[in-house]
Amino acid sequence: MTGSVTLIGESPEDPFSLGRALSVVLDGRGSVVGWSERARELLGFTDEQALGRCAEDFLVAVRDRDLVREAAAGCVRDGSWFGVLPVLDREGRRSRFGVRAARVARVARVARADQTDRADEWLLLGAPAEEVARWEIDRSVMEGLFRRSPIGLSVHDPELAILRVNRPIAHIGGITSDQARGRRIGDFLVAADAETIESRLSEVLETGRPMIFTEQSCRLLADPGAERYVAVSAFRMEDSAGRTLGVTQLVEDVTDRHRARRRLAMLNEASERIGTTLDVEATAQELVDVAVPGIADCVTVDLLPAVGLGEALLPERGGPLRRAAFKSVAPFPERVMYPVGTLRSFPADSPQARALVTRRPVLVARLDGDGAELGLDPERAGRARALGVHSLMVVPLTARGLVLGLVCLWRYAVPEPFEEDDLTLANEFAARAGVAIDNARRYTQEHRTALALQRRLLPREVPSQPAVRVAHRYLPAGGSAGVGGDWFDVIPLSGARVALVVGDVVGHGINAAATMGRLRTAVHTLADLDLEPDEVLSHLDDLVTRLAGEQEQGDDGGPGEQVVGATCLYAVYDPVSRICSVARAGHPPPALVTPEGRVSLPDLPAGPPLGLGGLPFESEELELPENSVLALYTNGLVEGDAHDIEAGLDRLSEALGGPVRPLEDMARSVVDTLLPARPADDVALLLARTRTLAPEQVATWVLPAEPTAPARARALTAGKLTEWGLEEMAFTTELVVSELVTNAYRYAGGPVTLRLIRLHRLICEVSDPSSTSPHLRRARSTDEGGRGLLLVAQLTSRWGTRHAREGKTVWTEQELPG
Repeated sequence: MTGSVTLIGESPEDPFSLGRALSVVLDGRGSVVGWSERARELLGFTDEQALGRCAEDFLVAVRDRDLVREAAAGCVRDGSWFGVLPVLDREGRRSRFGVRAARVARVARVARADQTDRADEWLLLGAPAEEVARWEIDRSVMEGLFRRSPIGLSVHDPELAILRVNRPIAHIGGITSDQARGRRIGDFLVAADAETIESRLSEVLETGRPMIFTEQSCRLLADPGAERYVAVSAFRMEDSAGRTLGVTQLVEDVTDRHRARRRLAMLNEASERIGTTLDVEATAQELVDVAVPGIADCVTVDLLPAVGLGEALLPERGGPLRRAAFKSVAPFPERVMYPVGTLRSFPADSPQARALVTRRPVLVARLDGDGAELGLDPERAGRARALGVHSLMVVPLTARGLVLGLVCLWRYAVPEPFEEDDLTLANEFAARAGVAIDNARRYTQEHRTALALQRRLLPREVPSQPAVRVAHRYLPAGGSAGVGGDWFDVIPLSGARVALVVGDVVGHGINAAATMGRLRTAVHTLADLDLEPDEVLSHLDDLVTRLAGEQEQGDDGGPGEQVVGATCLYAVYDPVSRICSVARAGHPPPALVTPEGRVSLPDLPAGPPLGLGGLPFESEELELPENSVLALYTNGLVEGDAHDIEAGLDRLSEALGGPVRPLEDMARSVVDTLLPARPADDVALLLARTRTLAPEQVATWVLPAEPTAPARARALTAGKLTEWGLEEMAFTTELVVSELVTNAYRYAGGPVTLRLIRLHRLICEVSDPSSTSPHLRRARSTDEGGRGLLLVAQLTSRWGTRHAREGKTVWTEQELPG
């Protein structure tokens, strides 16, 4: 045997391939009758030196002959042999070779030409032991991958037909290795997943770039609802000539790992999405939005009624629960689940009742469909069974040692039941949501308290005024800021005048509402003094400064919430003169609408906000035509995140302008145009349409400072009352006028102005240039004077004094007959 043969497709790494192994043929006596070229290369003996010689004589050392004879005996006995033997080369060096020996039959001719005989010969294939060991390791690895590896292995031809799979792959598919041969991936997986895998394997075949640990869905046709994810690595197979033989993919089931990552991602999402508001219902809805469909097919949240109302909770408090939120992957809910707002109790033997009592989560992996086990009435339980509800988890909502309600999670679309990991995740969700809902409950409690306080402090009904018609709106903040300190007021003043007030305390909550109440009370007190608007603001400024000083330390000695200031606009309108005197303290300017519908923003001195102290305020007088509209408002109406105050003022002007409309329509238009459904800040709006007293309702006389002034005043008064048909009030009114004019003549000097105003009351005003205010005093029996003002006070309903820039006015009011 003097040549070598390489078989097409033979693995070049196989040490026993004809191209790499030495070949020797021995006859029955052990003599060499075949010697290959590879034998000459490895051992160094030429054909002449090897052929015809006994192999044992020149290839085996003396010390190794017993080992070789034992191997030869085994080969004769079994017909073949494989092992490692020591072999000598031409230089006498001893080397270890892996040897494969097999009996071969040979036909030999005998003496007669027509006869043949059979002789056995032995084919020996040998390779260096190191190469054989390396090959055996490689072969063992390959066999291990197919027989013992826990990682799936699948070999495909260039058309992606399956050539061979190992046991893990066969187990995933629920088939045997032989059943997989010749079939395609789409025969076992749902179409979408099969297309994804085959497209990626085709890319590996085309480009030669391997795919490494690519995760993808791997749902079986036999159970398409069961979730399964695998990580796939793939490489292209090539022969020694570089021709493509196919593609091999390694597949690892990573469903548990995928679920763990998804649970972690859902926890992160829950941290971001649950508790973004301080609204109980919104927080409950955030919980179900996160849980569906991530954990369950349907989730319901039921809370104690006190939670939604923001009421205090007791540790032992129980009772029925009210449905706060639910969500489902299918549009079935009201047919099976109770709608939002439903108040109900759970049967004592239901999982919901057990969770409430024990405050521990309950997992029912497999439901038998019983109504009590579902926590539903029989009719709804039947619908749930028809829908396929098969698994339930109930998790109590708790926070700070208090039970707030329950979260119920249902499965019917996903075939797998809930497991302990799902319960752990649901418990985490409920823990986060419980704290958020309790925070919302406590905020609701404070918000409702502050809102109730503010509603009590604001005017409920504005009485009819002869000077103006009014419309007003108050909208509390709808966001997390809470109730603020915005307020408005309409205060009747002497002489048929009216004070219009709008203010805004900096801050939110109960403290701001309480401070607003104190300021509003102070404004009423100052208004009774008939001070000018700038003087009113100066007194308010002092009050806010004192309040801030009182709150520098909280009740516990720590820093308290600071009242850093307030803004206010104070206007006084006189329907006789049509003059409106306005002053503002850091407040937005009023909007003035003419009877023709033109809108302007008067340029008034801004003034500093209240609480800065020591800075002056200025009043500005505006002459308003009859039926003008004065719009007073707080900054929440014109300021917003989406626009600046200038844009807000432009929008306000557009909403106020146009044809003459009722005040209520104007107020509604302003609110609808400028405000969202839930404004971020409190808003107060006051619209006042001016009136003017008719000339026949007012009588004014200027009397000289003469002794006859009182008599002249009595005569004028009697005549006017007769003209008005009020003769029966003449005697009393003459006494009042006489006393007031007498005092003015006696103590003030200068001309005296007498004015009578007939409205729902009779108003009498006497003005003089003196700034000294009269006051009541008790006269002794021996005194000749001091009884005049006491007489005035007894004959009238009210009386008082107001000061002007120069002089004062003493006024009285009397009820009209009937």
